[in-house]
Amino acid sequence: MARVELIMPKMGESVSEATVISWSKNIGDMIEIDETIIEIATDKVDSEVPSTHEGKLVEQLFQADDVIKVGEAFAILETKGDETINASAPSKPKKDQEPIKPTEESVIKTTNTSTTITSSADRFYSPLVKNMASKEGINLDELETISGTGKEGRVTKSDMMSYLKNRKNPPLTTTTTTTTTQPIDEAKEDNKVDIPITGDTEIVEMDRMRKLISSHMTMSKKTSAHITSFVEADMTNIVNWRNSVKADFKKREGQNITFTPIIIEAMAKAVKDFPMINVSVDGTNIHIHRNVNIGMAAALPDGNLIVPVIKECQNKNLIGITKSVNDLASRARGAQLNPDDIQGGTITMTNVGTFGNLMGTPIINQPQVAILACGVIKKKPVVLELEHGDVIAIRHMMFLSLSYDHRVVDGALGGQFVRKVADYLENFDTNTIV
Repeated sequence: MARVELIMPKMGESVSEATVISWSKNIGDMIEIDETIIEIATDKVDSEVPSTHEGKLVEQLFQADDVIKVGEAFAILETKGDETINASAPSKPKKDQEPIKPTEESVIKTTNTSTTITSSADRFYSPLVKNMASKEGINLDELETISGTGKEGRVTKSDMMSYLKNRKNPPLTTTTTTTTTQPIDEAKEDNKVDIPITGDTEIVEMDRMRKLISSHMTMSKKTSAHITSFVEADMTNIVNWRNSVKADFKKREGQNITFTPIIIEAMAKAVKDFPMINVSVDGTNIHIHRNVNIGMAAALPDGNLIVPVIKECQNKNLIGITKSVNDLASRARGAQLNPDDIQGGTITMTNVGTFGNLMGTPIINQPQVAILACGVIKKKPVVLELEHGDVIAIRHMMFLSLSYDHRVVDGALGGQFVRKVADYLENFDTNTIV
């Protein structure tokens, strides 16, 4: 009989580890290919991991609350055959190689009290839920009173947000936060800045997701030679068209049609004209992607950021893109995204206009080479060149800014691409039926 190690797969960009929630199979159980074997949690999504082989489960290398790194073996199956796969790998993690466990105890020091959060033996709390509880000064007794809508009554991020919204007694101001776990390696800063501590300073530790975002953004600035080009697009025809169809669309489809899918459609068309903007860099190799998978940067209610991906936009019409955008945005807000939803992006767009901003200079989402920012759509006087002379008219205008990697995208390509996106928006067919 052969022994096969099951490896923890990549769970999304910037996710390097996952916490074991529970095992779906016990030692001695027979496992089919693609059958769920373990349930895990990351700071972005909870997910079920399927088996990549068929066989009998003979070893569980991790238990509930343990942390598994991406690429690490988490189980061993016994399969038919004579050859042992990775037979030299240890059946259990060595002591000096044990993964850092999730926060077992977080101590919050406030002006006149301290709160300790520990895992309950009868109820699992994901690292994200623990961090939210610690940040808000919720102790274990209070945490166990919160109703959970997750699997087996588990408390989810949305449960925490609903509870905090209706919580009558807000926590005292947090002054310092410490945990028993070591800081995340990815979030370590190269140059620590000494900041004078004064009596009027509040100090809080970044939550886990913010540490990962910080690390990813810093890495991107170090990796890519960032440059940004700007254009201004006349969105008047699109604004008028959307106003004329949004009520019927909402009544028929049960969801809103926003400007985001219209912009994503224009990006997909522009990528077809300039495919070298839809690439990734690996050393001196350029990977040209056939599919246009557009990431959509979305701000979460807790202030963090996630980038779900609309796959194969080149094959979707406006209705298809709209439904994908609305579905991903809704599941992102409810912490219901799957790992596949945040993987595989080839270019990204972010809508800074949502916050009333005119424009932005976004940081590239590695390993991509370009990200488009859309500003607020704002009425302003514009000079129009008409057949019988120039006139000044009130138009709905929007700034587009494209940050791109100057290692592989020169100013001509970057400038032409963002201009082409604007052209597709300005020439939008107002006879489009949705």
